[in-house]
Amino acid sequence: MLTVLHIENIAVIEKADIEFGSGFNVMTGETGAGKSIVIDAIGAVLGERTSRELIRTGAQSALVTAVFNELPPELRWFEENGILPDEDGNLLLMRKITPDGKNSCRVNGCPVTVAQLKALGRELLNIHGQHDSLQMFDESYQLEFVDGFGQISSEAYRKAYGEYRAILKEIEALTMDESEKERKKDMLSFQISELENARLREGEDEELEARRLFLKSAAKRMESIEKVFAIFDGDDETDGVYALAANAERLLASALMRGDDGFGKNLLDDVSELCRSASDILEQLRDLRDELEFSPEEYDRIETRLSALNRLSRKYGGNVRFLIEYLEKCRLELDNIEYADDRLSKLSKQLEAKRKECEDLAERLSDDRRKAAKRLRERVLDELLQLDMPKVRLEIAFSEKSMDMSGKDVISFEMSTNPGESLRPISKIASGGELSRIMLALKTVIAENDRIGTLIFDEVDSGVSGKAAQKVGAKLKEAASHRQVISVTHLPQVAAYADVHLKVTKNTEGARTDISVKQLDKRERVSEIARIISGEKVTDLSLRHAEEMISMAGGY
Repeated sequence: MLTVLHIENIAVIEKADIEFGSGFNVMTGETGAGKSIVIDAIGAVLGERTSRELIRTGAQSALVTAVFNELPPELRWFEENGILPDEDGNLLLMRKITPDGKNSCRVNGCPVTVAQLKALGRELLNIHGQHDSLQMFDESYQLEFVDGFGQISSEAYRKAYGEYRAILKEIEALTMDESEKERKKDMLSFQISELENARLREGEDEELEARRLFLKSAAKRMESIEKVFAIFDGDDETDGVYALAANAERLLASALMRGDDGFGKNLLDDVSELCRSASDILEQLRDLRDELEFSPEEYDRIETRLSALNRLSRKYGGNVRFLIEYLEKCRLELDNIEYADDRLSKLSKQLEAKRKECEDLAERLSDDRRKAAKRLRERVLDELLQLDMPKVRLEIAFSEKSMDMSGKDVISFEMSTNPGESLRPISKIASGGELSRIMLALKTVIAENDRIGTLIFDEVDSGVSGKAAQKVGAKLKEAASHRQVISVTHLPQVAAYADVHLKVTKNTEGARTDISVKQLDKRERVSEIARIISGEKVTDLSLRHAEEMISMAGGY
């Protein structure tokens, strides 16, 4: 569950620390006080899409951190990402947002991407926003409700349908008229011939370019090497270093007496070593001169070959490696055209087999959905009974469509809220308050099958009043008996059921506005609920009424 939320420079919030508790948490405050900003901050730290406009005016960045504990066991995200809660079971999430759109995200101090943060958020918390009830009108969303409740996986069907579409796409690519086929064959044959005649070899362009650069500088380098070689080898008029060292060795050897092992002997050894070194250097210079020997003919051949390869690269795009791959692609495409009839025959058989497989999987998927829809209908009706909608009738109607990635089912939630009325789609029958309660019922039922530890409802009681509002409060309190529930509300009937009551207040000082969030004690709760009941002027009667409401809710 969410225990602590720290917000810095989000919208009009300069800094706020909010502590949530277990059970049922409510947030109240005047309209426009900033309750939804707190929900937006929670969404941000859980990886939801944000805007740079969320950053408080004048601030360099915005920061949200959240602490979770009592986490669901064996969350898949931990295993996939190698990040675990700390030794006390706490999980710290952090997201920093900057004006340039960059995000810095961390989980327990480890850097993560926004996508990773979002994936974790989906396993920790579910937010039901003010406008989510409109999704009830969307039939694809209604299908998701049924699949979610029945824990139905369409993975096998989606895989098979994807393969079916791939075969169909290949058949369409191979189906062309004869004139188009001949034109395509001529073009491919020409391209294949041109590339084959080039006798391409992978890496050849890189090797030739390197050799060309080497030869280009060889003449200048050869001039310096020749001068060094002459210094060591000499010429017709002058002895070189090697000849001079050899002559010095002979003269010194003749000057020393036989058996002399003193200073002269050591000197002779040094001169002999110098002579050997000069000889070795001379040999290396000779080898280097041979290696650098410049060949204008070779340079011309390389330039000609590179020019041909560059022409092909400009024509077809890419380097030699790409040209080789393109050649293979052309050969394959030509083969497919020349043997298109045989290939089409095989593909047609494969398509028919895959279509049959998809139909069988779609039928099984439909059967599972019908069974799940029947159980979902019964559970939702039970929940609606508790939400003061005892006479509502609900059916989950099925119709069939052409197969697509979701299967062949079209699902429509149809209901009647009053006796004598026929069943009609929810979008044409339900009022705002009824939609809110239907959505709450669905969320409550579906939440029974997941491991999410926190549910957030942003004004799920919109359009509800009187006894129905009291029923909504009781239902949220019941849902909070086995998970954390956080609800933004304007209704005293709902706020009275809270285990933790938070008040959001907007404060204006000078030209700046700030928001504070305070956890209320018992006396402050009574005052806040009395304010919701009576408005700006809190009377003794409204205070007594608030106390009575809290007392009755506590008895529940």
